Amino acid sequence: MKNICFYFQIHQPFRLKRYRFFEIGNDHYYYDDFANDDIITRIAHRSYIPMADTLLTMIKESGGAFKCAISITGTAIEQLQIYVPEFIDKLKALADTGCVEFLSETYAHSLSSLKDADEFVRQVKSHDKLIKSLFGQKPKIFRNTELIYDDEIACLVASMGFKGAITEGAKHILGWKSPDFVYNAASAPGLKLLLKNDKLSDDISRNFNNHEWSEYPLTADKYIDWIAGLPEDQQIVNLFLSMETFGEFLPAESGIFDFMRALPRFAAERGISFMTPAEACSKLKSVGELSVPYPMSWADEARDVSAWMGNDLQREALDKLYSVAERVNLTTDRRLKQDWEYLQSADHFFYMSTKNLSDGSAHASFSPYDSPYSAFTNYMNVLADFIVRVEEQYPMEIENEELNSLLLTIRNQAQEIETLNKEVKQLRTNILNADDSNNAPEPARTTKKSTAKPATSKKTSKGK
Repeated sequence: MKNICFYFQIHQPFRLKRYRFFEIGNDHYYYDDFANDDIITRIAHRSYIPMADTLLTMIKESGGAFKCAISITGTAIEQLQIYVPEFIDKLKALADTGCVEFLSETYAHSLSSLKDADEFVRQVKSHDKLIKSLFGQKPKIFRNTELIYDDEIACLVASMGFKGAITEGAKHILGWKSPDFVYNAASAPGLKLLLKNDKLSDDISRNFNNHEWSEYPLTADKYIDWIAGLPEDQQIVNLFLSMETFGEFLPAESGIFDFMRALPRFAAERGISFMTPAEACSKLKSVGELSVPYPMSWADEARDVSAWMGNDLQREALDKLYSVAERVNLTTDRRLKQDWEYLQSADHFFYMSTKNLSDGSAHASFSPYDSPYSAFTNYMNVLADFIVRVEEQYPMEIENEELNSLLLTIRNQAQEIETLNKEVKQLRTNILNADDSNNAPEPARTTKKSTAKPATSKKTSKGK
């Protein structure tokens, strides 16, 4: 039986305002609140909310047979809580159906997996804590920023206890292999991999409204027929899409929501099921190992990380940002830590890309800046002020070795506190158990007492 695994990504960065050189040291607020409000409110009402309603309808009309996954960043959640809280309620309703799985990822949609392993782990834990508090789920499957993945990242993900990861079905990695199977990481054999089916995902995101496409118009029955016609042994078709595809990139007038609503009915007719990523990883066996020695992603024809780290501007900005990572980790300044997260969003570096549109990329269409150089200048001005604030607490004169020593001390103290807390918890449990044992009725003692009374009475009588 064939299976379909849908996953929808939701992310919005905190966009930076125009920050000039003379503001460094004078203005410590970096964000364009008007743009953030306007963009997320517009997208939520055109895309997120109607798509959530569509998913709820699909689940209801299919009797729970339709299942999918959602991956949403912490920065998107924060903005939605401020500007469109009703969408958070929609997500909670989806979680309550039991048919929607929430995935793990970095809190700020950051590139920390490529730059700082400790920061990467911290962000993932911070994100998953937020997901648990809002939607009552502890994520089991990991999805990295922009589907970035390699063998080293696999080891990190597996060390955090995840059973599976989602990434790109890149042709230069797969070769002759198909993305429609479950694989496992060569560097972490216990970690299963779900790979995006590029063609079938793009048939929705890129071609659905393309009147020049040879298969236009795309209908639900035709699409399901394509999936049903795949080789019999292929286990699962992973369709990974941005939620903005629905209603924003493809307007409602295109019929995209009607297309989605019809999919479960035609899938049922062809004996095709829907799975969440966690179900796929638990129920389907791996057909082999997959080794990814260099980072890959979903972006551009190259499917590498050059969209964010491909030129000197991007690399300089990233190196400068992560050069203060250890100092930021030492601070207790909440505002500083919040800015640290927001400045890590991959979008800031994407805007600095100098790749040409001729290679299939669409960097300029997503950027609020006139040019990559404007994006770089604005970001570096903000970063300069941020670093000044960090240095006020932990001057650059402090050597990294001294910082590492402080961090080691802090980590050891944290582990000691955790151990002591466990001991205290165990002692409290033992005390409670002892109290319960002392207060419980003892049938045997009562019986002994009742038999003793006649004996005493008999002895007294004899004495008289």
